[in-house]
Amino acid sequence: ISRATIDVLQRKFPDAEFAVGDIRATGLPDASLDAYFSWGTFEHFQEGLGGCVREAFRILRPGGMLFVSVPFDNLRHALRAVLLDRYRLPPLSTPRRFYQWRLTRAELADALASHGFAVEDVRIIGKRQGLQRALQHNLGLSPTGLPAKAAATLLAPLVPATLVGHMILAAARKP
Repeated sequence: ISRATIDVLQRKFPDAEFAVGDIRATGLPDASLDAYFSWGTFEHFQEGLGGCVREAFRILRPGGMLFVSVPFDNLRHALRAVLLDRYRLPPLSTPRRFYQWRLTRAELADALASHGFAVEDVRIIGKRQGLQRALQHNLGLSPTGLPAKAAATLLAPLVPATLVGHMILAAARKP
């Protein structure tokens, strides 16, 4: 949806083709792709992932692969939600603008399977990035600063991905 981003990409990769458009209605022919890769896009539609998944299914050939990543609703987020529900502040006077969904591995697998995909794997990724964000939210450290990066690197082998993983990546095949 960003003309400025497309312009930068076109300058950097002049032999590639880029277009501004809606991934829920690409205009590509049915069964025209062998693979579809989406990094952190499907979750930004308030009505959910359905429109994106339906379009991916439509444009993939039989046997084609979908690779999609979305934010992970990890254990840290779940615990925080429970605590916030218990100690919730009064409602905001102005509603917030929708930004994104966070999903569990099972929710992403269900979203893909319910639209006809055979889910092959859903993995947690971005553990260090998730740790850096946890350090930001819990200790006020800049996620891009040296202290957070160093702490995340040291903690990553000790902390389970289910607690702090930032994203999940699914691989699914169109039958």
